[in-house]
Amino acid sequence: MKAFIQVYFVLLILVAILPSVHAQSAYFPTEGDWEEKNPTELQVKADKLKEAIDFALKSESTADKNLKLAHYQSAFGREPFGYPVGPMKDRGEATGLIIYKGYVIGKWGDPHRVDLTFSVAKSILSTTVGLAVDKGLIKSEKDLVYPYMAPIIPYEPGKSAINKADHLFEEDVFELFDTPNNKKITWEHLLRQTSDWEGSLWGKPDWADRPQGKPEEWINRERNEPGSVYKYNDTRVNVLALAALNVWRKPLPQVLKDHVMDKIGASHTWRWTGYENSFVILDGQIVQSVSGGSHWGGGLFISAYDQARFGYLTLKNGLWNGERIISEEWISKSKTPTPVQTNYGFMNYFLNTDKKEIPAAPESAFFHLGAGTNMVYVDPENDLLIVTRWIKNEDKAELVKLILESIPNAKK
Repeated sequence: MKAFIQVYFVLLILVAILPSVHAQSAYFPTEGDWEEKNPTELQVKADKLKEAIDFALKSESTADKNLKLAHYQSAFGREPFGYPVGPMKDRGEATGLIIYKGYVIGKWGDPHRVDLTFSVAKSILSTTVGLAVDKGLIKSEKDLVYPYMAPIIPYEPGKSAINKADHLFEEDVFELFDTPNNKKITWEHLLRQTSDWEGSLWGKPDWADRPQGKPEEWINRERNEPGSVYKYNDTRVNVLALAALNVWRKPLPQVLKDHVMDKIGASHTWRWTGYENSFVILDGQIVQSVSGGSHWGGGLFISAYDQARFGYLTLKNGLWNGERIISEEWISKSKTPTPVQTNYGFMNYFLNTDKKEIPAAPESAFFHLGAGTNMVYVDPENDLLIVTRWIKNEDKAELVKLILESIPNAKK
């Protein structure tokens, strides 16, 4: 009997430690290196994988590589106040990585090249909010944002502040959430792009971004109850970035570097910027508020390898080589469908709900997506990660399909 009890307790201990042993046994790339394997080592069909890579190369975006010119040739450049106010750089060629079971099994282009990643930056931004929740700086994403906010003091070196009589009826500060509508907005509304925040930030009115309906109704339309309508809107994304800056009281790129990128072995080549006019005075320092995309320039400059590291972190539910970087609860919430836009979680987690986005992929797959097209496809069921840059948006689903066809017994 005593021997039976001893064996029983040994089994209980093994059951308890096996998940952590399994987590530790997964491969995680070290800084500056990501191990490559021949596809055949992992029973991947090399010819089918080559077909997928050839497809990605042939499907390169036809937009001009001069992103400033491409901006003005797109609908964005024809929006009211649509001119860029942040830095841009010419993009590279079609580029990508295919990572299976943690190892690089395919690549094309120049994955080390640093390029703008457009709205993939939104996933980075929402992560900084998640870290604030994890650390208790924000008690809950369901909290109203208004009580967390202090007056914003803009840094405006071109504006004389010596003689206040010149600006007697102008505020020296501004509030982000001081209207009746804005006071009802929660962090979650901003994360899900359902806030209908009203106002202007960094010279970009909310109504001027992807305007809809009759122009004479853009400004004075009736506001939607926060949470009731989804609207992809970069001005409101930038509101979230400024709100998060006020909670952290330090630049968000520094938050990202200290709490995420350094810990996952990212390179030192990525940069996260805002606009030429998005500076504030915070605790006696001049600080730039970053943008959550590159709609008007700025945003995240990053290589495909560093994109892949962030994607791999989300593939592993916020765990990196045994260290908890982002809470599993936050990753789970990020992948929860927005009730009024079921293919969208927290920005910028696009979901494969009902397999509408990528029919060949499992419904549990998701992807971080930005214009260009930049996509970080994350597939936990198949232990698969794909980074593709500068591909035609309409071809991204076919690319994933071809890659899945190369994977042995891929789950769909």
